[in-house]
Amino acid sequence: MRLVTFRGDGRARLGVVRNGDEVVEVSEPASMLELIDAGQDGLARVESALSSSHARVHKLDGLALLPPLPDPRGNVVAIGRNYGKHAAETARVEAREPSPPTVFTKAITSLADPYADIAIDPAVSEQIDWEVELGVVIGKGGANIKRSEARGHVFGYTVFNDVTARDIQSGWGGQYFKGKSLDRSSPSGPWIVTADEVPDPQALKLRLRVNGVTKQDGTTADMIYSVDAILEWVSRGMTLPPGTIIATGTPDGVGFARTPPEFLKPGELMETEVEGIGMLRNRIVAARGD
Repeated sequence: MRLVTFRGDGRARLGVVRNGDEVVEVSEPASMLELIDAGQDGLARVESALSSSHARVHKLDGLALLPPLPDPRGNVVAIGRNYGKHAAETARVEAREPSPPTVFTKAITSLADPYADIAIDPAVSEQIDWEVELGVVIGKGGANIKRSEARGHVFGYTVFNDVTARDIQSGWGGQYFKGKSLDRSSPSGPWIVTADEVPDPQALKLRLRVNGVTKQDGTTADMIYSVDAILEWVSRGMTLPPGTIIATGTPDGVGFARTPPEFLKPGELMETEVEGIGMLRNRIVAARGD
C-alpha cells in the first residue's frame, strides 16, 4: 500500500492511494502515527476502507500532500557517509582519509511537503545542497534489535531529501544538526510504501535531478551499512520508538563536492526519486523578507 497524509477540511488526514490516481480517505486510524501504533489491525482497517463503497474518495492530483509522517516520534535519525563514493568525495574536498558512516539527527521542524517550495535565505546560508536518500519508517519499536530481525521492525519506506546548508554544517567546529535542520527544508514522501511491497531495500535506484540534469545516480546496493545493519547499530543501547524516521544516507554527486561546487538557487526545480517508492518535486524560491 501507498499511504499518504493530506490536508483536507483544514486538518491533516490519512489516505491510501488506489489505482494510481485516487486516494481513499481513512477515518480510523485517523493519522499515520495512529496507524503505525495500531500495527496489523490498523493495516487491516485500511484494507477495509479500500474496498468500502462508502469511503470518501479524492483525486490524487487535487490533494495537498503533507509529509507522510508529519509528526515522527523524535528527531529524524540520519546516517552520514553511508555510500563509499560519497564518503570518498567528502574526504577529497576536506583533504583527509574517508571516514566511516556516522549517526546524527535532524529536527522534525526541517520536514517539508513532498511538492513544497523550498525557500533560500542568503542571510542564513549561501550553500544549500541536495541529498537523495531512502527513508525508513519504524513500525515495531525496540532496542538492541538483532540484524536478522530488523526488517520485521520496518513499517515502510519513503523518499527523503536531506537538504543541507554546507556553510552551517562546517561552521562553529562542525554542526551537522544545525546545518541539516533549517525550517521546512527537507521534503519527504510523497507517501510511505508499506514494507511488504519492497522485497529488497538494497536493490533500489536513487536519482536526483536539478532542472532536468542528473546530479546523483546511485543504488542502495552500494550502502556501506544496509538497512538491517543500520537498525541493529542505531538501536544498540537506544530505543527506536514506533514512528521513527531514519534517513539512510546519500550516494555521490552532491553539490559541494563538484568542481566547481554547485549549490541550489532560486528558480531551480529539484526532483528526488527512489525506484519503486516515488518522486519529490520541489521548486527553489527566494525567502520573502519580514
